[in-house]
Amino acid sequence: MGSEVRASHELLQAQAHIWNHIFSFINSMSLKCAVQLDIPDVIQKHGQPMTLSELVSALPISPTKAHFIPRLMRILVHSGFFARESLSGGGEQGYVLTDASALLLKDNPMSARPFLLAMLNPILTDPWQSLTTWFQNDNPTLFHVVHGMTFWDYGNQDPILECWLDVSTRPK
Repeated sequence: MGSEVRASHELLQAQAHIWNHIFSFINSMSLKCAVQLDIPDVIQKHGQPMTLSELVSALPISPTKAHFIPRLMRILVHSGFFARESLSGGGEQGYVLTDASALLLKDNPMSARPFLLAMLNPILTDPWQSLTTWFQNDNPTLFHVVHGMTFWDYGNQDPILECWLDVSTRPK
């Protein structure tokens, strides 16, 4: 009986490991969404822990999507990007920044915001959907599979991507 329980536990752990990898993209896409909605800056500007209703009211979202904000914030709190803190004088809680979300503020000189938005841009993430295709053909890079040219050539044609590129790092 002990080996059956151990085997069941190992199977459950293996399934959890697979599921964690399947759904790990949700964390980065939730973080990207928070940055695009300016959640770190909205909370910072509020100057004190911000209740969920205050946050929802301050965000540029459709009213029909307001009931999804608690789910988004739950993921972001779980991931350590925001924290919940009790408000003075009551049992209600509000959202506050963490060290990580402070690095996503627009006016922070050490802001990771531009890098996050660049790395999670579909121009750079879409090629990863073609990893199998790349292994099965003669294209030199994943980027080439999706965009039909090198990263550098694409950057020369796209002014947004071009500003990310450091000319000194381009291959000669």
